[in-house]
Amino acid sequence: MSSSTENAPLLGGGPTLARPKPTHNSKIRAIIYGVLTLIFVTGLVAVSVFWEELGGVVGGLPNDPEKAAQRILDIAPVIDGHIDLPILVRDLYRNNASAFDLEKEIPGHVDIPRLRKGQVGGFFWSAYVSCPNPDIEGKDYLNSTWRVRDTLEQIDISKLLIARYPDTFELALTSKHVKSAISRGKIASLIGIEGAHQLGNSIAVLRQMYDLGVRYVTLTHVCHNAFADSCGFAPGIIPRWEGLSPLGVSLIGEMNRLGMLIDLSHTSDDTARQALKLSKAPVIWSHSSARAVHDVPRNVPDDILELVGTGPDKTDAVVMVNFAPFFVATPGNATIQSVADHVDHIAKIAGKKHVGIGSDFDGIGDVPVGLEDVSKYPALIAELYTRGWTRFELAGLTGRNLLRILDGAERVAKELQELGTEPSYDYYDKRPDLARKKREL
Repeated sequence: MSSSTENAPLLGGGPTLARPKPTHNSKIRAIIYGVLTLIFVTGLVAVSVFWEELGGVVGGLPNDPEKAAQRILDIAPVIDGHIDLPILVRDLYRNNASAFDLEKEIPGHVDIPRLRKGQVGGFFWSAYVSCPNPDIEGKDYLNSTWRVRDTLEQIDISKLLIARYPDTFELALTSKHVKSAISRGKIASLIGIEGAHQLGNSIAVLRQMYDLGVRYVTLTHVCHNAFADSCGFAPGIIPRWEGLSPLGVSLIGEMNRLGMLIDLSHTSDDTARQALKLSKAPVIWSHSSARAVHDVPRNVPDDILELVGTGPDKTDAVVMVNFAPFFVATPGNATIQSVADHVDHIAKIAGKKHVGIGSDFDGIGDVPVGLEDVSKYPALIAELYTRGWTRFELAGLTGRNLLRILDGAERVAKELQELGTEPSYDYYDKRPDLARKKREL
């Protein structure tokens, strides 16, 4: 056993050894070491905070654009804002999920082998049904047209297909779900509704759609509805509401409260301007391009793009570029370069943090040369890489810009709900079944 005298100096007891007084130089060294340590620790904290934002997109990239695109997509895979696979399944297979095999090539632009080849990490399944026949629906949108039933069927087939291929797809309801699914090699599957005509003039229906897993609603399709005006398909559509209707204003508030993304594709310019001004949460255009590049009503004009951003009098948003040739270029001239031109232009006006990808695959009859199906996303990334886009900017384009918007909408919803914001009880005042009646006591 060791003696107490041997252990005393280390334990702090026993005789005290004399220590030399610190010199001036040692004080300076101590200060320098302290400053360097502070810088090092600060750097570690910064890296830990921003690592998820950067997503590990660090290090050198190959000079070859195709290899560079593959490297970027390995870390930041594509999250497409609008794919119409459900309506293709409805049209070709009567919504019978057992009638075909998504693990093999099927007609159209989307199947599992091509999604994997295209390095897709997620997409919105569009639960689309067409606008009703206006002669049947009536001028006030009151007659039954089975749009809500058909929408429920499209949500149903989306969920059935997601569940049928669990090794590939995973239903995602939040931005965290999306990130988690992608981190485990799954394709995060979100659901969107392409037109508020699918809500049956009812904000209560909106709430139920949210509970079923829907995470965006396009305010209009090519027709006006009880909530808002559409831009139509060709120029010259006559507005009904001059933008949002009174019920549409209430719809915006309820979508904010729920955390449902507001999608402004297909809307009139006045509808878009008013929605941007009213919304407390970030918004999206799920599948729209730039009107300054190709002048059609479905594309977003520069004066509206200038309202997008994070500064004063701006609203955070992402415009997800559509691949439909009619919206991209004059007939016969739609190419991968044309689509890249739209991406570049939106980035120039709104900023590179406000552009994304919303192909409209399976909802378009024709495709641009070089972007024939979902396997071709890497070619678009390679094209933009040759134009000088950095790895961080391209990682934003492929999906992180959209995730920021989804995060923002979820945050606003949480704040509104914590404040005790009541659900909207407003109803369409043209409905005869909810007319105010005096009750006799």
